[in-house]
Order: sequence, then structure tokens, then C-alpha cells
Amino acid sequence: MSVTANTEAWGGFESFIDQNLAKELLRFTTAGSVDDGKSTLIGRLLHDSKSVFEDQLAAVKKSRINRSTGAVDFSLLTDGLRAEREQGITIDVAYRYFETPRRKFIIADTPGHEQYTRNMATGASTANLAVILIDATKGVLAQTRRHTYIASLLGIPNVLVAINKMDLVEYREEVFLRLQKDFDALAKQLAVPHVVAIPISALAGDNVVARSAHMPWYQGPTFLDHLENVPLRVETMSDAVRFPVQYVIRPDASFRGFAGQVASGVIRPGDPVVSLPSEQKSRVRSIATFDWDATEAFPPMSVTVTLEDEIDLSRGDMLVSPGHPPRVSRHFEAMVVWFNAEPGEQGKSYLLKHTSRTVRAKALKIRYRVNVNSLVQEPVEHLQMNDIAYVEFETVSPLFFDPYTQNRITGSFILIDPISNATLGAGMIRADLSDQTVVEDAAHKPVTATERYKRHGHHPALILVEDNPALASRLERALFDDHFEVLQISGDDVPVEDLEKNVKLAQSSGLVIIYSSDVLSPQEKLRLNAVAVDSFFDLSVLQLPAEEPDALRKVLAFLRPLRAIADRRERDKHD
Repeated sequence: MSVTANTEAWGGFESFIDQNLAKELLRFTTAGSVDDGKSTLIGRLLHDSKSVFEDQLAAVKKSRINRSTGAVDFSLLTDGLRAEREQGITIDVAYRYFETPRRKFIIADTPGHEQYTRNMATGASTANLAVILIDATKGVLAQTRRHTYIASLLGIPNVLVAINKMDLVEYREEVFLRLQKDFDALAKQLAVPHVVAIPISALAGDNVVARSAHMPWYQGPTFLDHLENVPLRVETMSDAVRFPVQYVIRPDASFRGFAGQVASGVIRPGDPVVSLPSEQKSRVRSIATFDWDATEAFPPMSVTVTLEDEIDLSRGDMLVSPGHPPRVSRHFEAMVVWFNAEPGEQGKSYLLKHTSRTVRAKALKIRYRVNVNSLVQEPVEHLQMNDIAYVEFETVSPLFFDPYTQNRITGSFILIDPISNATLGAGMIRADLSDQTVVEDAAHKPVTATERYKRHGHHPALILVEDNPALASRLERALFDDHFEVLQISGDDVPVEDLEKNVKLAQSSGLVIIYSSDVLSPQEKLRLNAVAVDSFFDLSVLQLPAEEPDALRKVLAFLRPLRAIADRRERDKHD
């Protein structure tokens, strides 16, 4: 081949690459109730749009598992986990990529089971469009409402309602119109701006890629047509720079950079920035990437920023534009989706991870829970798994945030259990309450025990640990990590007689005291119990397991009443 031919071939290849890179990218998620056919729809879409490799299709055809009535169980193209194939359900989020001549797509196939609602919220968090499937034989179910509500909370601008299994209702138009009307009423309640309904049969392929001959009464777009043509909301490059610092890079004395992902705005060399929380000002010197120094950085680029001045920054700090600072507050309200089987409680402390910053936070008040069936706001004191609620929070140190409606990244957070490190819930910040805090004239009002309980999140207590200083130390650490105001006292340092004199002082301060000592006499325990006023916990009454971790778990379960909400008698006594 001549040099000219080589040049022409290379130029054609470069043109193809440039054209491919210029294609729009649509991220969409599937949602709805269990067995509505989400995985089957995605499998059919990939198959009919020629986006499945031959070896993948051959493996699915050879699979011994086939719950469909056809030759191919299309759900197996996305359900890759063994447990998913065995049970015929989707458990984890399955991400799939494909493209057509018009667009590129990233699909998040999410589970429909109520148990895995947290995975649905994860998959929908970055979507531009939500596909809500409705089984034509069942209609709008509770999980359909829950997923639609979550999609509206996450600010997904477009919703495509795929009314599936039309083959099972004989492709009747009245069924489609009735379900479309039902969903439109729900969308109106949730203020979902753009809704399009399409009748399909994922199993038979009707109106997925090719138009159906069984539904001549439907003249709208097919499923793929709508995906290729739905308008994408253009994310404007705001001047409001948000750059959370994830890591400080200092390979030698000549370089000090701050690595992170741009959350919003455009950063250029020479731009003024302000560091939070120190509020020191500087200018951007350079923007380093893996290969070169960039002339600008914008979302979602991961870069390393160097500054003209030596500013003390660390993980969790944030660089922002001086003219458009974020809210800086310890007190705010948020919508929370609760993921965990362990109930969420008022007054309990958690770890809150916001961008690259992790702080202690307390759920001050659960204002209401949303009933997903009626969308009525219900008063509750606990959050159960999959509850959606409006919660008031207070953090130990301030967060730098924007309302979620303005910025998805700086307006969202997750709640973490400080003991197990399990993810408990996800939140979307709605309002900053620091401006609404009113300082009342309380100079003449004494501080009550109930107020101390609300501040600490637990009752005072005296815990006796005999002949086991190691358990006492581990118990102090576990309670401290769970945000108890706890202090361990050794019997060698403070004799039991002196302890009796100070128990009342500790109780009035709302503290939990762990007293580690030798074996005490029954008379000494009776005196401690009398002084502690029903807040005395003697661990010798427990038959503790030999293994220390098992013993610690049993002790923590024994101490669970310390977190209980004060009963009416106690509130009446102290208020």
C-alpha cells in the first residue's frame, strides 16, 4: 500500500474516532417492581440492536436455566451472578454499554425486590433517564411507586414508562390507556416533568427495537427510538467551582498538589479560589493530569491542582470560587432513603460521608416518613428498611454543600454505621437550617435530664466490669466509637467508696462510667445500685462467652436500653 493510501486510511480512522467521541451519552436506569421484566427488556434491547457478541448469545442459549417461553432467556444477558440465575431475580446493579449510530448508552439494570432498593438508588444516582416498567397484568404496585419517588428525589428529568407484557393482555389498547392514566396521576403528584409511555412486550420484542404489528393502534416511538431522541438536559458549566480534596500529593519538596474530582464549575490556571474551612485565598497555578498539564478542568475530570500560595489543605477540605461559595453549616434537613435492617433512630449518631469528608452526625428529628402508596406524610420515631423520610441533622464539624437540586454531588451524602462500617442510608440535602436557628431567652431555665439525653443521645449509666480489664477497655472503645460520652475508671485509681461520692455528679452530666475493679461484695453493689438510681449495669449477671468479641457483642446488646427513648414518666419528672 502506498504512503498516500496509508495516510488516507489513517485519516478515515481518525475521522471515525472523532465522530464516535462526539456522540451524546445517555445514562439510563431500569426500575419497577419485581418480575416486571427489567432484565428481559435490556437483554432484548441488546439482542435486537445487534449489541451482543456471538459467544455471549451462544452461552445464553446453552444455559440450562431458561424461565422464558422462547429459545433464549434474555434476562441472562444481564443477570450475571450465580444467585441471580438460580433465583431468576436481579440482586446487584448490572451496568451495560452499547451504542447506535445516533448515541452511546450506559444502562444500569437495577433490582426490583424491596430488599435491594438501595441498589436501585445507587444505579439511578447518575442517570439522565429512568425507565419505569409496569407489568400490564398487575398495574402500578407499591415498589413501582417507591422507585418512581426515588427517581423524582434524585432529580432524574425524564421518565419512560414501559408498560410490559402486553402479549399477556392480548395487546388491548384499553389496558395500556388505563395504566398510562394511573401512572400520569402518580407523576403529577411527584412533579415529574417529562413522562412518555410505550406499550411493549420484552419477551416477544414488540415495540422494543422494531415496531409491533400486534398494536396498530399505537403510533408513538419504539423504546429504542425514544432513547435515541429524548432531549438531554444540558449541564451548564457554572462558575460555582466545587473541588473536594481527596489526597495531597507531595513527591518531593518542589511539588505540592491537591488531587480530587471536579464536582462543578470550570477551573483554569490563574483563577482565584478559596479553601474551606480555613477560608484562605489563593490562585490556581496549574492543573496536572496523568499525561500533561491541562488548560482547564470540568466535571467529572479527576485532576491535581497546584496553588500559587502554600495553603494547608487535607482530605475533606474543598476549593471553591470566591464569588459563589457553598453553604457552610452543621445544621440541615435532608430526604433520606434508609437501606439497612437496623432501624434508624432519632438522637442516634452516625458517620456521614459527604464528598471526601467524613464527620460525625446526629439525626436530631425525623420530621415525617412518606407513605409510598398514598404519598401522605406520616409521623414516625424510627426508620425501617426502604423508608423514605425527611430528617433533621446536626454534624460535629461543618459541611460545605449546595442543595441537591442545584448540585447532585455536593448535595448528597451517605450514612455509615460507626461500628460495622455498613452503609445505612443515602441522603439528599434540601435546606440549610443554620439561618433559622433562634436563640431563645433560656437564661433562667435549668438544663433538664431530657435535654442532656437529646444532646448525648443516651442515658447516663454506671457499668461494673469485674476482673476483666481487657473487656472494660474494649467496651469503652466500642461505646466511644458509637458516640457515647463514656469514661473508664479503674478500681486501683478510685476506690469504690470514692466512686459512690462521684456517681451522682457523673449522672447529672449524662456520662456513662465503666468501673473496672476486682470482685465487689454484694453490699458494695447494693450501695452502687442505690446511688445510680436504676442505671446500674452489673456485667457479672451475664454468662459471657469465652471469646472476647462474642462477649463484647453480648454486653452491647445488654446495654441497648441506654439508647431507648425516655418514657413519659421520666419526661414528666424532669421537664
